[in-house]
Amino acid sequence: MADHVYIQDIASHVGKEVALKGWLADRTDKGKLQFLKIRDGTGFIQAVVFQKDVAPETFDAARKLTQESSLVVTGIPRAEARAPGGFELAVKDLRIVQIADDYPITPKEHGVEFLMANRHLWLRSPRQHAILRIRARIVKAIRDWFDDNGFLLVDTPILTPSACEGTTTLFATDYFGVPAYLAQSGQLYNEANAAAFGKVYCFGPTFRAEKSKTRRHLTEFWMVEPEWAYGTLDDYMRVGEEFVSYIAQTILKERAPELKAIERDVSKLRNVAPPFPKISYTDAVEILHQHGFPEFQWGEDFGAPHETTISEQFDKPVFVHRYPTEMKAFYMAPDPNDPKVCLGADLLAPEGYGEIIGGGERSADLAHLERQIAKHNLPREAYEWYLDLRKYGAVPHCGFGLGVERTVAWICKLDHVRETVPYPRMLERIYP
Repeated sequence: MADHVYIQDIASHVGKEVALKGWLADRTDKGKLQFLKIRDGTGFIQAVVFQKDVAPETFDAARKLTQESSLVVTGIPRAEARAPGGFELAVKDLRIVQIADDYPITPKEHGVEFLMANRHLWLRSPRQHAILRIRARIVKAIRDWFDDNGFLLVDTPILTPSACEGTTTLFATDYFGVPAYLAQSGQLYNEANAAAFGKVYCFGPTFRAEKSKTRRHLTEFWMVEPEWAYGTLDDYMRVGEEFVSYIAQTILKERAPELKAIERDVSKLRNVAPPFPKISYTDAVEILHQHGFPEFQWGEDFGAPHETTISEQFDKPVFVHRYPTEMKAFYMAPDPNDPKVCLGADLLAPEGYGEIIGGGERSADLAHLERQIAKHNLPREAYEWYLDLRKYGAVPHCGFGLGVERTVAWICKLDHVRETVPYPRMLERIYP
């Protein structure tokens, strides 16, 4: 029997008889020729069934195939520049595993709501296949960079007794008679981990109950959050630009076929290399005044149009630092030279994708944090363990969070983050 191989490895088996196990993505009937587009999860390949080269029952089986029928084909791969992926399989034998029912997703146009309701099937399409392979490589690049740069993976809880940022956008649940919440972030726990291990990161799902319908928001998303002791705002921005550049350059190098499949203009990604431009919030407000937002007031938060306008002035991601202290979370360290701004920064992606990183230097001042907790009406008892970190060996430290879905959307230049995750959770969608 021919050896089973995967489509992604087909180049190393040219001229040898192999077996492919997969599904029929599409079929073109040319009479005595049947062109089968086959997928196996690792890629797509064109298989050609020529009537004179196969047994009658094999040719009849090829003509019976419906979209998404499962099959095993045996044949000889050859280079073919005109075929998808650059290779073609000359079929010698074909075995049907199952004939599929009428498949609901056809090559014709379908509405977004229909595709989302059939997300479990939409994942099989070439575009979604490419996007999620890019996502998987981004996730690996994230882990590789931190693992190779001295950061230790330390997991943080998903169920927490309090909010990370003191907001009301929490999913609450009953925890044996006491309230608990799905984590918005692992950051507070990461600060404790950094005090124990020096340089750490956590990576997992996070949850925000924001009633938002924008193209940038999901209620469940994945975030990586590094934190390290003795780190400053400048350290954070240096690490952030090296880290994001590594992700972009890795995808350019290792997912070029997928980027081509989704028709991504990669010239914009080639610019993603250190150093990134860095401007203050005050400078950013001045940019807005000069480019269509003269009414914007210092102290307001940036919305999507504002972030897009700011990022359009640069050809690579840009850090905006020293936001108004009142705007940011209670734990941010105020600038000692100007306490009305804090030592935080957001990284805005180019091409209108907005913030992909947020972070900065955390306050190591116990008295300041006690005042902030009282000011924000947070339950002190839920934060006693966090305050302990300022009692026992407090040091300057910093960190940030990068949202995987927004990063994938930017790298792939997608219109909406719903395509960046297999099963998106949005304000009005939890099915399938």
